[in-house]
Amino acid sequence: MKKIAAAISCLLLGTVPLHAQTPATDVDPALWVVKDADTTIYLFGTIHVLKPGLGWFDEGVKSAFDASSELVIEMIEPEPAAMQQLVMSKAIDQSGKTLSAKLDEGLRARYASALADAGLPAQALDPFEPWFATVTLSVLPLSKLGYDSASGVEKVLAAAARQAGKKIEGLETAEQQLGYFDALPEPLQLRYLEAVIDDLPEYQPKLEATIASWAKGDPDALAKEMNEGMEKTPELAAILLEQRNARWADWIKARLDAPGTVFLAVGAGHLAGEASVQEKLKALKVDSVRVNY
Repeated sequence: MKKIAAAISCLLLGTVPLHAQTPATDVDPALWVVKDADTTIYLFGTIHVLKPGLGWFDEGVKSAFDASSELVIEMIEPEPAAMQQLVMSKAIDQSGKTLSAKLDEGLRARYASALADAGLPAQALDPFEPWFATVTLSVLPLSKLGYDSASGVEKVLAAAARQAGKKIEGLETAEQQLGYFDALPEPLQLRYLEAVIDDLPEYQPKLEATIASWAKGDPDALAKEMNEGMEKTPELAAILLEQRNARWADWIKARLDAPGTVFLAVGAGHLAGEASVQEKLKALKVDSVRVNY
């Protein structure tokens, strides 16, 4: 269970040490800017886990990063041991009822099949809350498909910021991020689990399509690919996307009151679609402009 918890913290929240990579394929993800007379805030959408070999950290993105004195990301990661302890404190079900016992017969059979496909014993996740099982099933296929959190955008940016002596700030804490899942009502957690299990057969092509849209800077296609799965659980979309986007837009507007240049990098799905950060900024009378590079 400790290994599974460590995998969750590494792949979902990014705690694997960065290793060197040689970009082989040039890609140009979308970049936006918000500015006033003395403040510039770049907005860049990230993919948390990537295959090595994508050359995104160059050209306009690198120029914007180099011009910034501060990097803002979703979360500054705790030390691995602290992160593991935090995950376990949130993930264990205190009721004593096993996860398998909470599932109806049909879902239980599909859940058992999903565990077997992931190489996990049938009772491996029984002590945990449904959200943890859902996240586990979401991230375990990644390494088999060649994806690596060390190649994820936040890891690369954070390493570059530390090397350049830039200030690094998090919009949220690890406890907050895990708390979003942990606070979900159990019926919603179970619906979330079912939705992910149903989508597993299409996991690889959907992920590849999402990354392809990100790589070519197509936020409209990205919104459809990243957020369409949320249609089955709109309450979850409100919590994980819309409400957070609104808070981040408030943060950006407030940050304009202080001079300087900031590079803000959050999950690409937050910068795409009708509930995006840019749309929330528009409601606050703050303009965001796509950077052409």
